[in-house]
Amino acid sequence: MHTLRDIMSTNVYSVTPRDNVFEVAERMRQANIGMVPVVENGQLVGVVTDRDLVTRGIANKMPNSGSVSDIMSTDLVYGTPDMSVDEAARLMAQAQVRRLPVVENNRIVGVVSIGDLAVRQPYQDEAGQALNKISEKHNPNASNDLQ
Repeated sequence: MHTLRDIMSTNVYSVTPRDNVFEVAERMRQANIGMVPVVENGQLVGVVTDRDLVTRGIANKMPNSGSVSDIMSTDLVYGTPDMSVDEAARLMAQAQVRRLPVVENNRIVGVVSIGDLAVRQPYQDEAGQALNKISEKHNPNASNDLQ
């Protein structure tokens, strides 16, 4: 059984709730990442996604001001390093998330994305199923078949 420890990215950039939204968006652009964990006192307290930046930042006319705490998502869904890849794919599909923080001893130790599942041969089916479930919510007219 393969676990998240086998596939997670461990070079994780994080921010604090007090960081500036614009600076976080710029860093996300530079690093080409779509989600940043929000950490306070070493513990995961939220995440900022590219969608959060748009829906809670730009759409609310505050792209250059405000702090991460104003836009971050706090309904946390996360995995553990010893969670199976299958279990993580099911969790991601159920929660409708494309990126999953990986937490151990209340500390963020990695991130797994739907792309991490897709590029690794043994996990392509899980990635496809998870992405299909995620896409259904965001596009109600989407086909249930992956082509």
